[in-house]
Amino acid sequence: MVVRRAEEKDIPRILELLVQVDMVHHNGRPDLFKGPATKYNEAQLKAILSDDTKPVFVCTDEDGRVMGHAFCVHQQVVGDSVLTDIRTLYIDDICVDEQARGRHVGSALYDAVIAYAREQGFYNVTLNVWTCNPGAMKFYEAMGVLPQKICMEKVL
Repeated sequence: MVVRRAEEKDIPRILELLVQVDMVHHNGRPDLFKGPATKYNEAQLKAILSDDTKPVFVCTDEDGRVMGHAFCVHQQVVGDSVLTDIRTLYIDDICVDEQARGRHVGSALYDAVIAYAREQGFYNVTLNVWTCNPGAMKFYEAMGVLPQKICMEKVL
């Protein structure tokens, strides 16, 4: 297994994985997520991959096939009257191919993201996880991620 920065050649596979991510959310919350879709198209992915403030990592197998990805975003609030000026690396999305689960792809991606954040001098790493995705919640808890805040809703 190798974790590296994503390249344009990875876009078709990333698009396939993004559908898997969407379907996990659609199956859990069909009232919010439309179904087989991707949150980015090919042009948007090209732009993201060329933006150093939005690093994307992929984990590949011995044949170079992408088994998972991690989308990240640099964040910093500066000069806020309440919040400090810390730099945060936000994990926008981690996906492990359904066929590669149990092979430690997720932990390899997560470890690479943490290493990148440390190397770049970020204060913390944050992410959101949907409660309709208990597998992801369990994974992040196993990685030592703790709740920072909780978003609540009342469906009307």
